Amino acid sequence: MKRLRLSVAIPTCGRPDALRICLDAIARQSRAPDQIIVVDQHPLPETRDLIGQSGLRIEYFEQERIGVSASRNLALSVATGAILATTDDDCFPNAGWLQALVDGFDSPAAPDAVTGAILPPPGDPPAGMCALSLRPSRETRLFATRVDPWLVGSGGNFAARTDVLRKLGGWHELLGSGAPGMAGEDIEIIDRLLAAGCSILYSGDAVTHHAWQTKQRRRATRWSYGYGIGALSGQRLRQGDANGWRILASYSRMRLRELLRGARRGQWTAVRENITSLGALGPSLIYGLTNVKAN
Repeated sequence: MKRLRLSVAIPTCGRPDALRICLDAIARQSRAPDQIIVVDQHPLPETRDLIGQSGLRIEYFEQERIGVSASRNLALSVATGAILATTDDDCFPNAGWLQALVDGFDSPAAPDAVTGAILPPPGDPPAGMCALSLRPSRETRLFATRVDPWLVGSGGNFAARTDVLRKLGGWHELLGSGAPGMAGEDIEIIDRLLAAGCSILYSGDAVTHHAWQTKQRRRATRWSYGYGIGALSGQRLRQGDANGWRILASYSRMRLRELLRGARRGQWTAVRENITSLGALGPSLIYGLTNVKAN
């Protein structure tokens, strides 16, 4: 079997300490990447020093365009691998992450993309810190029709065939962290892959860890995550795609269930968080309907 050439893209934005941990994890992979691409939207001397001293062969790019989607698209434009894997600068993959991704592509399912689990770091969180943006399932599952895209994976643990990503136009640059759409770029491309007839394998063996986050950051993301869902839903409806309503309704039901569960248990922080997420849907739906064109 021909060995798949593999590129890894890591967007970063002024977080050299987090990036160091991520790169250390990439250096420990049992299956070494063929290309490492770091795209920096907020270059700092500490980051440049880190790149030079890492001992890894890193292709380092600085760019003025802000947004994780823009960074991933720059990486896509220079990727030489048949597969482009992405993670975030505040994630650190298990040593077998890349091998598990490759095994997924080499499996009989021959998917167009592979995602996987996102877990918290080992051990208990430090005081004032908490887990964020997890995908805890370790069950391998193939997706070949449109479902709620957040069930399929997220950008911190994602890989796809480079030619497929280029054919689809890459990530939507009006969505995602740093863009006006705030979030949702990863589930947008997952939904677009499935809508195009592609298959996506969620591999329980492909594991990354998402660094502990402050509780203040978690509260802040409740608005941005909800905003991304509304923006994606509005964008789909602008295209005449009724799946936008289904995504919006499914997310709303999920947040309402969590709100009611929190209220029954007296978990008022959870109640406030879900109210915040639901409150973001209205303005973001309008944003998606009026601003976010098809990619």
